[in-house]
Amino acid sequence: MAFLPDESRSLPPPPLINKGSVWLGFIGWFTAMLDNSFNKRPVLRAGVHRQILFTTVGWFVGYYLVKRAEYIYAKVDRELLEYVRHHPEDFKAAG
Repeated sequence: MAFLPDESRSLPPPPLINKGSVWLGFIGWFTAMLDNSFNKRPVLRAGVHRQILFTTVGWFVGYYLVKRAEYIYAKVDRELLEYVRHHPEDFKAAG
């Protein structure tokens, strides 16, 4: 993927059903419903193929956004732990 570096492959993949993919899948489905409504078509019965397409695209975009967020969080954690390892005098145990 273009927006994830190769080092992100070492991370475990996020679950397929996660908050980002469900939310953006719903947004995709709702967008298809709005398109039907704006074009004065039956909201639920018209363009079922578009509903499935928009939901699927939203689901995958949400999945990859969660994957990118997890990579960024892991990168920040790695950098912080590396800093703590190199500067133990700043992080003495309490007590």
